Amino acid sequence: MEYRKLGGTDLNVSLIGMCTMTWREQNTEADAHAQLNAMLDAGINLIDDAEMYPVPLRPETQGRTEA
Repeated sequence: MEYRKLGGTDLNVSLIGMCTMTWREQNTEADAHAQLNAMLDAGINLIDDAEMYPVPLRPETQGRTEA
């Protein structure tokens, strides 16, 4: 895996990131854990878990992908 510095920080992030947009709507928790394990095994350390995920936005799932 290749890494780059994040902005002006000393933090190295992978060139490939993982998005959690489908979690809690299209993926089970077990799927999410399997995906995280595969991501970490590949050296990916950049996760996009925007507060608005999962999509479509619903009050009962908003902000839950971080969990």
